[in-house]
Formats: sequence, structure tokens, C-alpha cells
Amino acid sequence: MDEVYLKINGELFYLWRAVDQHGVVLDILVQERRNATAAKRFFKRLLAGLKYKPSKIVTDGLRSYGVAQLEVLPGVKHRTSRYLNNRAENSHRPTRRRERQMQRFKSPEQAQRFLSAHAMIYGHFHPRRHLMAAEQYHRSRDKAFQIWRQETCAQTAA
Repeated sequence: MDEVYLKINGELFYLWRAVDQHGVVLDILVQERRNATAAKRFFKRLLAGLKYKPSKIVTDGLRSYGVAQLEVLPGVKHRTSRYLNNRAENSHRPTRRRERQMQRFKSPEQAQRFLSAHAMIYGHFHPRRHLMAAEQYHRSRDKAFQIWRQETCAQTAA
């Protein structure tokens, strides 16, 4: 888990993000604060969307995570490290890239809606390239586009 600030209309908001051990985004939440109450809200939202209970949580040194973890997930091991948290840190990069393209977000609600959808779509079309051979990567991308066309009923231009 990790959080990063977003500047929306001159105000600071925090983008909380949880990723699994493979770097797949599990949940995103945009909030005004970065305190224990905000962390608890994020933990509860995350757990509501998961079908399993995590066995370990890795975060940076923010103390709000520890308070929330003790209250919401008391039996789960909590590790804090700057370096173990790299998957979550790197998952912010596409968000920052997209934020620049959009010339910033206009409201927290718009940011929440867009980023929730963007994270899932981005993960669908960008498989973990470094973990697979080129042929497997190409098959994976072809399958992703095939599923996208099926689900959106998009017709290819002939």
C-alpha cells in the first residue's frame, strides 16, 4: 500500500493505492487527509472488495497504516520498508503520466472515477512484460484486445 499527493484545483488530496504481490492494482481511493481515520477508511474499502484476507501488508513508514492495521486487521503481519514497497510506488507512474496528459484533475470525484477505471484498464492492456517471453507477451496482448472488443462490442475497421 502507498499514498501519493494529487493537486486538484490548488488543494492537496491523497491518492491511496493497494497493489498485490504481482503489481496488480486492488483498490484506489482519493481522500483529503492522510491520517489514521483515512487509512482505516481505505483498509475497510479494500477489504470489502477482496475475496480473501491478506496475510501480510507492506507499507512505507507512514504511522497511520500501523494504527489502521491494528484496528482493522489485527492478525495480519505488517512490514514497513522503503524498498519492499516498490510495486506500490511504481504503480503511481501511469497515474502521473495520465495526469499530465489530462492537464490535472478537475475535482476529487472526477479523479476517483477516472483513476478507478484507468487502473483496471491499464493493467488489462499492459501485462508484466519482464516476466514473459516475447511470444507469450504478444499472445497476451492479442487476447486482451480480443476481450476488449467483445466486451465493448467494438467493430474493427476493415
